[in-house]
Amino acid sequence: MVMQTDTVLQKMSEDDFMAVFTLGRKLGQGRFGTVFLSVEKSTGREYACKLIEKRKLVTCEDVRDLRREIQIMRHLNANPNVASIRDAYEDSKAVYIVMEFCSGGELFDGIKERGCYTEKEAAKLVRTIVAVVQGFHSLGVMHRDLKPENFLFLHHQEDSPLKIIDFGSSTFFLPGESFRDVVGSPYYVAPEVLQKHYGPEVDIWSAGVILYVLLSGVPPFWAKTEKEIYQEVLHGDLDFSSEPWPVISESAKDLMRRMLDKNPATRIATGEVLSHPWVRINGIAPDKLINS
Repeated sequence: MVMQTDTVLQKMSEDDFMAVFTLGRKLGQGRFGTVFLSVEKSTGREYACKLIEKRKLVTCEDVRDLRREIQIMRHLNANPNVASIRDAYEDSKAVYIVMEFCSGGELFDGIKERGCYTEKEAAKLVRTIVAVVQGFHSLGVMHRDLKPENFLFLHHQEDSPLKIIDFGSSTFFLPGESFRDVVGSPYYVAPEVLQKHYGPEVDIWSAGVILYVLLSGVPPFWAKTEKEIYQEVLHGDLDFSSEPWPVISESAKDLMRRMLDKNPATRIATGEVLSHPWVRINGIAPDKLINS
């Protein structure tokens, strides 16, 4: 158990969170933290606040993971597609991570609201997602839990930027370093994570799963139980025969095969995705509607 005298942030906040902000409605719930809308009292500006109760930080590893999450958010703060961290506070009961508030909702909700959707729009979203991944990787960070729920629109306007959130599973890495801990979400996890020997290529796999879902509405490797999903991820084949794949362009399918290559050594790299004819700006992704 984290002792009340210990500080998670390694120095107690100079300001008291509750003196600076008002906590509002609940926005979401994670394993350790609950996210609330919070309002800065002096300006009326809205933020998202992730509140982590210290009593839930049972092991030294829990504390280390939370410190690393905050460190990574600060490390990536200059990236315009990362929900930026404003500050972190701590009192005797909780840690508060104050972040940019994204009011536009999750990636899929935004698409559903628009109703109509084309390959060209999917290509634009993938271009943004993979460019963000490339930015992480260049700074020595892998996300390890890319999924549609972790991409939010900043606002509801048509031109809203896409922002990535939730760095609780993220880690720093060095070139050539290999990882063994199994993290991520079942449908989006790369096969090499399940084999406990992986590097940053896992983020390209997860981005490929997101693309597959963007185009077809279902994950590429599907089953009823978590164990069966993992078996599909390890041994299943991509399905390009069901609807709507017969009407999706061959170029999109080529990119899918290369992003969802089960061998991380031959999987397409971020730079290659961004220069792929289907993804690049003014590329060949068709502007015709996909059946929703």
